Amino acid sequence: MSDSHLLRIIHRTHYQYVQPVSFDLHRLVIRPREGHDLRVESLKLSITPAADVTWAWDIFGNSIAYAHFRESGKELKFDVDVVVRRFFSPDTPPQKPHSPNPYPLEYDLLEQAILKGYMTPVFAEETAAMQVWIATLPNPREFPSAEAFVLQVAEAIHQKIRYMRREQKGVQTPGTTLSLGSGSCRDVATLMMETLRHLGIAARFASGFLDCSATRAARGSTHAWAEVYFPQLGWRGFDPTTGKRCEHRHIVTGTSHHPRGVMPVSGRYFGPSGAFLSMQVGVEFSTPEE
Repeated sequence: MSDSHLLRIIHRTHYQYVQPVSFDLHRLVIRPREGHDLRVESLKLSITPAADVTWAWDIFGNSIAYAHFRESGKELKFDVDVVVRRFFSPDTPPQKPHSPNPYPLEYDLLEQAILKGYMTPVFAEETAAMQVWIATLPNPREFPSAEAFVLQVAEAIHQKIRYMRREQKGVQTPGTTLSLGSGSCRDVATLMMETLRHLGIAARFASGFLDCSATRAARGSTHAWAEVYFPQLGWRGFDPTTGKRCEHRHIVTGTSHHPRGVMPVSGRYFGPSGAFLSMQVGVEFSTPEE
């Protein structure tokens, strides 16, 4: 039995316009984050129209591609074909230990300055609405650990917010998601992140892919969730779209203190009002032969 395996991810983002438009610089967060459990074996990036691509590390340690366009067009296409190696057997995925730390969490003095950015709400103007929402949640001090409470928050959001796939750019504010009772994975990840920050728990926004039946059938899309920092254990993912802990099926491409920091594709085009026609996103997973 092998202690590693390959995974192929095809990620397509296509835009259509009614007439040729010109394109400004585009920022791509499309390369899986590497670490002790994942290594990128190969990555092919195809862009239409032609663009010059430069890579850089951002302040959060994400690998970012910048596309500089030389020509205009009626379509804009980003096609990514990446093969990663996971360092565990697919038959026995790793089981991470749980955090025993009670609420409120006590962070190391050496980490507090960095964690401050992950504990400050992004949508401070919605504090009142968030406090009303938080009042409906159980008391975190009544749980055996802060992690158990965080999992309960993920479950509560999953139960309260109806999933709705949205292709529009950006995220809804937490107040909007709560009032509508619906949102995309990005929206509920933002709601969870903000909920925990209001409670003094360090949380960040994570973007990437999910290995599931939809992506295996070439019907998937990009995904987003929240990650929480626990003393001694580090960052752990929680998926409010499913109401569960993240596991090996979640592939991270970027993390940030703000949802805008890791949008898979961001940029501007220049053209007449109404030039934009459509956008399509697709993600496909497969297991290549060794």
